Amino acid sequence: MERTIKAGDVELCAETFGDAADAPILLIGNSMLTWPGDLCGRLAALRRFVIRYDLRDTGRSASADPEAPGYTLRDLVADAAGVLDAHDLPSAHVAGFGPGGWIAQLLALDHPGRATTLTLIATRPTAPGPSDPDLPEHAPEIMTHFMNMAKVDWTDRESVVAFMVENARHLAGPAFDEAEARANIELIYDRTPMGADPGKAHRANQMGTVFAALDCGERWRERLPGIVAPTLVVHGEDDPFFPLGNGRALAAEIPGAELLTLPATGSELPRRTWDTVIPAILRHTS
Repeated sequence: MERTIKAGDVELCAETFGDAADAPILLIGNSMLTWPGDLCGRLAALRRFVIRYDLRDTGRSASADPEAPGYTLRDLVADAAGVLDAHDLPSAHVAGFGPGGWIAQLLALDHPGRATTLTLIATRPTAPGPSDPDLPEHAPEIMTHFMNMAKVDWTDRESVVAFMVENARHLAGPAFDEAEARANIELIYDRTPMGADPGKAHRANQMGTVFAALDCGERWRERLPGIVAPTLVVHGEDDPFFPLGNGRALAAEIPGAELLTLPATGSELPRRTWDTVIPAILRHTS
């Protein structure tokens, strides 16, 4: 069920799957569509109460200017806690994908009672910008692609879909499923409200551009040993955006964390991985 909720003073769009009496799991991505509905449905069918939501400036949540956000990464962390409050949940299992993994890490650090367990997928222990010297940077091939991207008309559906399919191809592992990627991209495009600046809205929803402009505040990597929530790190072996060394660092620096590597997988969570990832999440949250 999709509805608008209040997280502090901000209106966010959230959707739930399953029975509220089951173990709750909060999924954090760029928008709720980071987490496909079929994936949420499978978790719900296995006795999980699943919550996904749109971050500010994405989907049907409050939006102003995603390229000049008037909020910080810590505000997005407070929003995540607010989503739990709106569902009358003192705590939940928390999973974050990509930049959503930064929010999940900080939720576990700054609101330790709210995260029962932590699942970190395709993310890293540092904010946007140059990586730490001991962590692998973005792969040269993906940076070459981003520096030489084709022109795109962000207000034209066909142009956006073609552009984003090529982005997805470069971010994926060798087993890229173009049809699956295209369907997800089209779903995001069709759900994005046009607003005052449709181009900015589509860029933010498709690429998470708000994170490039966000004040992320103080570093938190050095605080990772303070995470008390049992943690599962899931990372694609062929991730070119946050290469595997980032997942290994998270698993090494969070006490007791488990690392699950996904072969032939990039910065993605395609359907073919679900038969591995879903049972792992179920075991981790049991």
